[in-house]
Amino acid sequence: MAIVKFDKVTRIYASGDHRQKALDNVSFDLDEGKFVVILGPSGAGKSTLLNLLGGLDSPTEGTITVNGKDISTLSDNALADYRAATVGFVFQFYNLIPTLTVYENVELVSEIAPGSLDSKQMLAEVGLSNHLHNFPSELSGGEQQRVSIARALAKNPKILLCDEPTGALDSETGVMVLKLLLKMAKSYGKTIVIVTHNQSIAKMADVVIRVKNGKIRSVEEQADPMSADEVEW
Repeated sequence: MAIVKFDKVTRIYASGDHRQKALDNVSFDLDEGKFVVILGPSGAGKSTLLNLLGGLDSPTEGTITVNGKDISTLSDNALADYRAATVGFVFQFYNLIPTLTVYENVELVSEIAPGSLDSKQMLAEVGLSNHLHNFPSELSGGEQQRVSIARALAKNPKILLCDEPTGALDSETGVMVLKLLLKMAKSYGKTIVIVTHNQSIAKMADVVIRVKNGKIRSVEEQADPMSADEVEW
């Protein structure tokens, strides 16, 4: 069953007389519970796709339907409600609040997300039960990314959006984070969407969407995706 539907979506950014078409007549469906990789070079339109799906931006033309609801023309307040209830975000840079502890960073989502999950349980799931009272500066990069994953999942979102989640990590730590993302999302039945230029990550996906120059070049379903351990990094 499709949880996401892009229908003839175009996004144009204007500055003075200059118009930049970041996405051009894009259409695709994503089924619930899939691991999806959006793959393409810098400037291809990947992040624009993610921002539109995450309710951080709105299309110039076309419609975006998520979980049966058209989010294309929602007001800013309605988009904020959508982000709180439906999507979780994991970014390349962890966006943790440095003056809050690990536990407090995750617990923040309980104030904005209806039906949020237990923060301590989520931190236990990512192996950080012993770091609840540490501050982000006391953690490694991989540990900080695990906090951001716990925070995203604590929202109990239907869709987990990840923008280059391993881009700031070394290869070994990046593989660990990817394995954790996949395990957690599958355990909790989430749809994962990862934006990346890394071809190796695409080998793990159920669906690979290739983007170039603002257009969808292909949507490929992989019947037997590799595990992170099988991929050559």
